[in-house]
Amino acid sequence: MKEVLILYYSRNGATAKMARKIAHGVEEVSAVNAKIRTVPPVSATCEAVADSIPQSGAPYASLQDLNDCSALILGSPTRFGNMAAPLKYFLDQTSSLWLSGALAGKPAAVFTSTGSLHGGQESTLLSMMLPLLHHGMMILGLPFTEAALLATRTGGTPYGPSHQAGSDGSMPLSEDEIRLCRALGKRVAQAAKRLGPSIDDQDP
Repeated sequence: MKEVLILYYSRNGATAKMARKIAHGVEEVSAVNAKIRTVPPVSATCEAVADSIPQSGAPYASLQDLNDCSALILGSPTRFGNMAAPLKYFLDQTSSLWLSGALAGKPAAVFTSTGSLHGGQESTLLSMMLPLLHHGMMILGLPFTEAALLATRTGGTPYGPSHQAGSDGSMPLSEDEIRLCRALGKRVAQAAKRLGPSIDDQDP
């Protein structure tokens, strides 16, 4: 069984909704499982410590989740045209995986949500690709054979799915945004089937 790890940070829930739609696309592919994980928030208060288990939503990711996955799909809201600090903080702790080459050769992709249509979607997606390239991952985007890329009047880019969430994160995903989320999940799952060992084949 192949496993696609969908790892995201979401503050108001919009990016989490995208993660679930992407997971649906992953599981359209036989013999591929979607595993959804999130990361804890970070705080400027040094004494603040997050609970090891979130009160709701997906469990927190571990480095072992990254090591074991067959493919990775990374999601974040935009923060001034960049990924959010909690996700960057988690990725900054992956040096051991970089040293061992654990992610090298695995497929990867990215997705984002923003408050406004031109709130930095594409620069955020590109910023998330950088650490994945350093890990030697094979980056996948969305081809323009996906009709929703040409039809969308909300989110959606060739670099990965995006969502216009509104200033409070309450705007629902549009039909085009949903189609692109599912398309990315399916595309990464298909690539994972063609590349690398399954999680059952990896050493314990």
